[in-house]
Amino acid sequence: MGKAYLSLGSNVDAERNLRAAFAALRARFGDLAASIVYRFPAVGFEGSDFLNAAAVIDSDLDPHALNAWLHALEDAHGRDRSGPRFGDRPLDIDIVFYDALVLSGPGHLQLPRDELRHAFVLRPLAELAPDFVDPRSGRTLAALWADSPERDVPCEAVFDGAA
Repeated sequence: MGKAYLSLGSNVDAERNLRAAFAALRARFGDLAASIVYRFPAVGFEGSDFLNAAAVIDSDLDPHALNAWLHALEDAHGRDRSGPRFGDRPLDIDIVFYDALVLSGPGHLQLPRDELRHAFVLRPLAELAPDFVDPRSGRTLAALWADSPERDVPCEAVFDGAA
């Protein structure tokens, strides 16, 4: 069993989709830790603000199988992969870390995720798991957030994902 650190986001019917995603994760994996859900501006395109959060689950699936399961969950919530890479999304869930595994190569799955550098990923994860050590840098998430050039990106707390 592995511990997976997830980043969740939505900017289409966002609160409903994130609450449904948390419920689906709980139904499949049991108890989970969830962050506060924050509103962040869209990154990479002009669009509606996103609601973003983090979750930590204990997974009986390997990283590739978990990634496939998460893609199916996104698809069930209306995710359209035929459009541009950056665009509106009803649901986007990425594995940011899977234990301390470092994985790269062809395909979508890369661990840790490069998006960790963005406030919409790092802030919720750093609050949820401040002492987790990024296997690439050897630094805790709290230290990465403290030194992040994106600390001043505007955001607001919307609701508690654990509720």
